[in-house]
Amino acid sequence: MADIQYNATGRRKTSVARVTMMPGTGQIIVNDKPVDTYFPRETLRMVIRQPIELAGITGKYDIKAKVVGGGLTGQAGAVRHGIARAIVDMNSDLRIKLKKEGFLTRDPREKERKKYGQKGARKRFQFSKR
Repeated sequence: MADIQYNATGRRKTSVARVTMMPGTGQIIVNDKPVDTYFPRETLRMVIRQPIELAGITGKYDIKAKVVGGGLTGQAGAVRHGIARAIVDMNSDLRIKLKKEGFLTRDPREKERKKYGQKGARKRFQFSKR
């Protein structure tokens, strides 16, 4: 029973999170640090806890996540996506609930590349008639 664990991968922007969920006391460890240390902003910690609270498993599972790439917001989104997928792996009845809230949908928005001869992806250099 104690060796049961659920693995899932979460992604957002350029961040990828490998999430492992196992029965425990509710600890969340991200890159070998407690979630409160790794994510300094309360909003990011709240984002990570959303699927756990929705599934009603607060304090029942320990979560370990390895996250690479992107910034803190993208990483938090990737961890949330991974946790939601691990919860579905654990109990497929919760899929409908999590899907409705949008936790299982990978946020596809990426940074648009800068184009040559321009200032940015969309911004142009100022036009001069004379």
